[in-house]
Amino acid sequence: MGIFKIEGGHKLKGEIHPQGAKNEALQILCAVLLTPEKVEIKNIPDIIDVNKLISVLGNLGVTIEKLGKGHFSFQADAINLAYLESELFKKEGSSLRGSIMIVGPLLARFGKGYIPRPGGDKIGRRRLDTHFEGFINLGATFRYNREERFYGVEAPNGLTGAYMLLDQASVTGTANIVMAAVLAKGTTTIYNAACEPYLQQLCKMLNSMGANISGVGSNLLVIEGVKSLGGCTHTILPDMIEIGSWIGLAAMTCSEITIKNVSWENLGIIPDTFRKLGITLEKRGDDIYIPEQDHYEIQSYIDGSILTIADAPWPGFTPDLLSIVLVVCTQARGSVLIHQKMFESRLFFVDKLIDMGAKIILCDPHRATVIGHDFQSMLKATNMVSPDIRAGISLLIAALSATGTSIIHNIEQIDRGYEHIVERLQAIGAKITRED
Repeated sequence: MGIFKIEGGHKLKGEIHPQGAKNEALQILCAVLLTPEKVEIKNIPDIIDVNKLISVLGNLGVTIEKLGKGHFSFQADAINLAYLESELFKKEGSSLRGSIMIVGPLLARFGKGYIPRPGGDKIGRRRLDTHFEGFINLGATFRYNREERFYGVEAPNGLTGAYMLLDQASVTGTANIVMAAVLAKGTTTIYNAACEPYLQQLCKMLNSMGANISGVGSNLLVIEGVKSLGGCTHTILPDMIEIGSWIGLAAMTCSEITIKNVSWENLGIIPDTFRKLGITLEKRGDDIYIPEQDHYEIQSYIDGSILTIADAPWPGFTPDLLSIVLVVCTQARGSVLIHQKMFESRLFFVDKLIDMGAKIILCDPHRATVIGHDFQSMLKATNMVSPDIRAGISLLIAALSATGTSIIHNIEQIDRGYEHIVERLQAIGAKITRED
């Protein structure tokens, strides 16, 4: 396993272009299974999780052609369903949580879908019930092999539209159910649907392929089933999580950075949340400009009480950025309560920040209070291990701001979600190298 070696304490400067959105790409790639016609996708990020899914699609029989950087064509006209019951699939599918989203398209088009229990970040329980309850509502039968931890759904006579109220507004669950429902007979109504921009992008793509989905952008989706879908060309949005990461990086390193082509209309409350931390950021066309700042001060509520930053389903603040916000607050002027509602293990990386000198009180698995140093005391370099993608990038940001040279192990976790990160950070002046 490789390591990142980071010499901290240097100011950065320049432009950085966000990659294509990881979470959108995982949904969009699975949707190519819904049609035998060619689908072109642009702005696909070159990251481990996405590349693993592309490999799964290739082994399923999808013809894949690379047309340029991040630009691929996919044609699922000769699917090999036997692969789903192979040992290779059990190995590949279980290493990637996003693989769960191939089940909906396969069930819709071929009447069956199988998946080993998927992997992903170790950030607490991440139930799959929403996915399978949705499929069952559409008429599929469900089975689970406990010994092999293998899920299956089958609908040999096809799926039938239904009304369903989701028990949670799961993004991947909603995406999976939508992809199953577009080819079902009749009308499907999904209430408490996720409405993240990436889910909106999936629905827009499916409509361009001939689906009939209304209510896009709301939590009430109505899907009129169609008999077949055709091909299309789709461009993936810039990754809002990466954009938030670079805002945090600029603040922590007191750097002047411009983030290019961010798709402002799809960032929701992310910019304003960072502004509440005292970070200055400007909208310049479709770019975000962050000037060099010597300090930033956390706002209090109107009554003077401590600010709370909490995650919530869209249009609330995305949980994937809470780790970034927590790190940024370690050098703010003031204090903040971080409330991670959706995952019970995501804050457990704070012990590494405390080792670096951060003032953090972990109240319980879901809440942490951060008392900022206001740059009066810098974080100190250390050796650490990246536990998941978002904690990993947060520790990397901390290391870039710290005094001394830090080592980060288990960097594959960071590579799962961030494209060519060493080269891109070096281009704006970061002292970072990758070593075996």
